[in-house]
Amino acid sequence: MAINLTEAARELRKNSTDAEHLLWRHMRAKQLEGLKFRRQEQIGLFIADFVCYEKSLVVEADGGQHVIEAAKDAERTLWLNSQGFHVLRFWNHEILTNIDGVLDVIREHCV
Repeated sequence: MAINLTEAARELRKNSTDAEHLLWRHMRAKQLEGLKFRRQEQIGLFIADFVCYEKSLVVEADGGQHVIEAAKDAERTLWLNSQGFHVLRFWNHEILTNIDGVLDVIREHCV
């Protein structure tokens, strides 16, 4: 059975992690440098946590499962890079404890 990525993205939006929720609060509605970000957006065969098409930027909030899935994440990042996207990855803990620092790094890649 094929995976319906549209439905998967919808479910991911409904079940955001605390870190994704916090990051989205600061990125939604063009709050970050006036740029439009989308969350849980399908790009090819992947679903990006956040994407800004204007800056070709993907922002990923990584939880503990990403330690185990490091090889998959690297493959995914390579593919996104090949499509012209720059990928920023942050650990959930980093987002939750240093949101200002995370937002500063994102801003640096948007200018």
